[in-house]
Amino acid sequence: MTKILLTTTSFQDTPGEHHAMLEQQGYELHRERGPLPEDKMLELVGDYDGILCGDDAFTRAVLQKCLPRLKVLSKYGIGLDKIDVLAATDLKIPVTFCPGVNHTTVAEHAFGLILALYRQIAEQNALVHQGQWKRMTGHEIFGKTIGILGMGRIGKEVAKRARAFEARVLGFDPYWDDDFAEEYQVTRKQTAEEVMKEADILALHMNLSEENKKFLDDDRLALLKEGAIVINTSRGALVDQDAIARAIESGKLAGYGADVVEPEPIKADNPLIGLERVVLTPHIGSRTYESVGRQAKMAAENLIRVLNGEPAVAQANSF
Repeated sequence: MTKILLTTTSFQDTPGEHHAMLEQQGYELHRERGPLPEDKMLELVGDYDGILCGDDAFTRAVLQKCLPRLKVLSKYGIGLDKIDVLAATDLKIPVTFCPGVNHTTVAEHAFGLILALYRQIAEQNALVHQGQWKRMTGHEIFGKTIGILGMGRIGKEVAKRARAFEARVLGFDPYWDDDFAEEYQVTRKQTAEEVMKEADILALHMNLSEENKKFLDDDRLALLKEGAIVINTSRGALVDQDAIARAIESGKLAGYGADVVEPEPIKADNPLIGLERVVLTPHIGSRTYESVGRQAKMAAENLIRVLNGEPAVAQANSF
């Protein structure tokens, strides 16, 4: 019988037809609760024909342990930073993923974080529930400058919503869509640092790579305006979390809103825990019923197609 390892919790916890898609294939399903680190993955893998994963650690060692049986690694979602795609390519393991399924959802969550910080929603809610009527004064998004680093699908959706708020939008990305920028009045900057110097709100929508880990460090934070806020719905490792904490404590940053931390799940010693003007959510930016349904169906379809000898809907490597 074909054996499948399923680790993504969003897929498992959200009802929908994606469950029936796997069940109808007659697979033997083994479920784990990810994201799982390398040592746990090394214990688990080696006896599966297919793996449908979330943000688990698929290092070269883990991928080697998957062989010779593994025929496909189907990523639920779009981020591939936890998968050594080069190693998978060397080992002839197809890696599939789900582009274009969650950009709307993540962009909406980014604005939820902006509004939570600008209008102190969490703090005001807590006070009212305590029977207090202490009214704080917030800020408007209207007229502010929103700087977007990474103008891919999600960055573009953030830009659309920023224009709806009548904010000024700056962007940086090596790959620039002139037609989109003209339609939505996004001003192109030649470097990320130029964006930082003008942004009231800095939104990170970059892909994580070895080169940009801890990209937002003390030096780059110093470029921001006094009282700027940073929004990170991409990857926790894009920022130096200690540097963010220092900038919050000094007042340089007026707020930090993030859906991601490093590592995940969050550890008790994370420097951001307990800080005022820091809003954290547990990597739920793409976790809506609508988005989960889209991602889960594509991930399941990718898995099924490759196991049946057919091309995936979207594959991240080729050989």
